[in-house]
Amino acid sequence: MDITLHKSQIENKNHNIIITGSKSESNRLLLLKALYPEFTLENISNSDDSNLMTQALISDSDIIDIHHAGTAMRFLTAFLSMQEGKEVIITGSQRMKERPIKILVDALNELGADISYTENEGFPPLKIKGKKLIKNKVSLQANVSSQYISALLLIASRLENGLELTLEGDITSIPYIKMTLALLDEIGVETSFIGNTIRVKPSTINHQPKTLTVESDWSSASYYFSIVALCDVGTEITLSSYKENSLQGDSVLVDIYKHFGVTSTFKNNTVTLKKESVNLEPLTLNLQNAPDIAQTIAVTCFGLGMACDLTGLHTLKIKETDRLVALKTEIEKLGGNVKITDASLHLSSSNKINKNIPIATYHDHRMAMAFAPLALKTDLIIEDANVVSKSYPTFWEDLESIGFKITK
Repeated sequence: MDITLHKSQIENKNHNIIITGSKSESNRLLLLKALYPEFTLENISNSDDSNLMTQALISDSDIIDIHHAGTAMRFLTAFLSMQEGKEVIITGSQRMKERPIKILVDALNELGADISYTENEGFPPLKIKGKKLIKNKVSLQANVSSQYISALLLIASRLENGLELTLEGDITSIPYIKMTLALLDEIGVETSFIGNTIRVKPSTINHQPKTLTVESDWSSASYYFSIVALCDVGTEITLSSYKENSLQGDSVLVDIYKHFGVTSTFKNNTVTLKKESVNLEPLTLNLQNAPDIAQTIAVTCFGLGMACDLTGLHTLKIKETDRLVALKTEIEKLGGNVKITDASLHLSSSNKINKNIPIATYHDHRMAMAFAPLALKTDLIIEDANVVSKSYPTFWEDLESIGFKITK
């Protein structure tokens, strides 16, 4: 389904939006609940990815299809490898079959797993024969995807001898690794992260029943930061449910968007965003620890006519699409000037925004949502708009509730 976003204006009054639980936290906790059934989860994400994760964890099928859900592919590969006596093929969309997983598979096989490729070496689909994993030491290249690291850490406490994981090279997306360790700590698993070595002690006994509440998703909040940045001074939007001391790396939005004149005030598990001023100075950022908000930031800068240099983006090439190429293509259709490398994006300042341009989304939920705030500046068309269901199914309805004019 394509939709048309008509040039809209948000009145200078407070709007309230309730955002579903973090996809990143939800998928980690869903796997931990499968390992520790005594825990209860609240505010789980209603995203496609988390729904697929839930279904896969309880599936008795010998074929599991996780479609576009990259996090689920990585986490389930580790989980299924330790399910003794179970044999399964895990597959996904055509794009998923192009996303590398060899680093994780090699590490699991080194620990004693039995994982093989059914089509192309190094890529899904995978044939997994569940085994008891006895070995407890492995090294992993750490500069490709933190999800490989988290996948190993999430199963580590249920391995007979725990895990000692040595990280090689620069570590990508450290906040996501720390999120995983913090959630393990919350359920009572003992961990340490010293230098480039992470240790997780085995935990074979059951824990006391406990309810774990998922914080709302900061990546989803990013689109409202962008909206407020593109609005008039005085505009306010309040988002629920958010903590000032968040585990999510994308909470750096609070500091980053100060550059755009957006302030954030926390109160009673909400954060209120307010446009206080206008700052069009060029923006330089290293987003190595928060790559998922790169699209939002690039589009915000474009909408304000501001130049930016974004680096630390090497992981964007192996996401739902090559996000760097996609950003360049779509921003230039709108009249911008973008240069990219394998790990960076440079946007030149420009006050020109073409109208009625169809924005291709490339089966990537973040492309659809990142470009939507530009409707505050011009009319535009979002192709395959339903793709937002991957992480934020009610996104378009929530935009309409704050004043966006949408034709479906």
